[in-house]
Amino acid sequence: MNLQPLQHLLHGMVGARVLVVGDVMLDRFVYGDVSRVSAEAPVPILAHTREIRMLGGAGNVARNIVALGGRVELVGLVGLDPSAMEVEALLAEDAIGNGLVADSDRCSTVKMRFASAGQQLLRVDTEVVLPAPPQAERALETRIRTRAPGCGAILLSDYGKGVVTPAVIDACLAASRETGARLVVDSKARRFGHYGPVDLVKPNAAELSRATDLPTETDVEVEAALAKALETCEARAILVTRAAKGMSLAVRGEPVRHFSRPPPEVFDTAGAGDTALAAVGLALASSAPVDAAVELALVASSLVVQKAGVAVVSPDEIIEAELAASRSPLDAKIATPERMAREAARWRSRGLRVGFTNGCFDVLHAGHIAYLTQARSWCDRLIVGLNTDDSIRAAKGPGRPVNGLEARARVLSALAAVDLVTPFEEETPLELIRAARPDLLVKGGDYTPEAIVGRDLVLSWGGEVRVADFVEGHSTTSVIRRLGGGGRQ
Repeated sequence: MNLQPLQHLLHGMVGARVLVVGDVMLDRFVYGDVSRVSAEAPVPILAHTREIRMLGGAGNVARNIVALGGRVELVGLVGLDPSAMEVEALLAEDAIGNGLVADSDRCSTVKMRFASAGQQLLRVDTEVVLPAPPQAERALETRIRTRAPGCGAILLSDYGKGVVTPAVIDACLAASRETGARLVVDSKARRFGHYGPVDLVKPNAAELSRATDLPTETDVEVEAALAKALETCEARAILVTRAAKGMSLAVRGEPVRHFSRPPPEVFDTAGAGDTALAAVGLALASSAPVDAAVELALVASSLVVQKAGVAVVSPDEIIEAELAASRSPLDAKIATPERMAREAARWRSRGLRVGFTNGCFDVLHAGHIAYLTQARSWCDRLIVGLNTDDSIRAAKGPGRPVNGLEARARVLSALAAVDLVTPFEEETPLELIRAARPDLLVKGGDYTPEAIVGRDLVLSWGGEVRVADFVEGHSTTSVIRRLGGGGRQ
């Protein structure tokens, strides 16, 4: 997306109201370390280290709307159990309007995932998959009718757990007609026809294929499947999400439009559909054109799959992603300290080992290459803190640097061993190290471990400090002297 229209869209979404109706879940994530196999059965033993909880299903759609700057009301079913109390506490934490209905005949839906080193080992689901009973259904209808006024969009998040009954669909259609809110459906159902004349249905490619009994691999196949789907339902438009292939939009009476962007580095697709639904719905609630809503959904979902677990994205992350997309591949590796901290945290959340080193890298030579390559071999991602011109001048004299900051940063970015370059003005990189919280701190072989800035800090959180091998006969000072320049060690 062009930056100015994107900023205008994101600004217009702030405070827009959305009603989310659907299957609310509680997601639990249990993390730990696996170092042995049980003697009782051939299964890994997970040594528990931490546990987090968050809203899932329709609740995750609501979380994403809040993260994008919107206001949201959530209507769904929970049981009369401790998990329902946790869900309500999370609603309060995220400032989500609580329209939940308690059903004594069911348990709250809980999905518990066990993971280690960035890999999911097991998922345990606790749920009742039954249509809402009449009393709960009537309460849901009342919640929809009373909470829809003032909302610019109504989002139906149908995971097939029993909330989205025909009566609930009718209540949403009636609320849409009365308020003018756009009605968008994210459906796991086999067919889309029973939703009636909604504004938009948002299946993924597999769901569209299942609903039409047609393949959905290529653009041509998707176009044929979308045409058939529109014949079998009353929806005004269908948006199919296609993972790395982007999204395709079919509006009645118009040619299918395909939306794409460079495929992201995918870590976890959990919740990506919820993010796309939230972005589309909030954009439509703020009166954005459907094309702009789809483009926003594509950017947002491409960001969330790069995060571990069921995650959300913020407007700042979306702006930054578009700025990065407009840069050259080399410039995309050059990051502010704030972005560096976010990237490092994201890498760690995926179980990746983050390394950090720093220097002037004024005239890149074979010694630098060997040192950076060795440092990268000890970690999964390597961050390089780069002295600015003024800090080099203060340390090494008026003849340095030979190459300016931009040139040095771009040369470093071209190296496969370097994942991120972050300039720093300070005399030492201590604040960068504090922000990055690396698992590994590395310096060249002319240092002793005790002399490395940040050593105590990294060791304090369980990290490691290593010294790379020194390549004899290679230093920036010696290179400059051979060229007849000045400068001092």
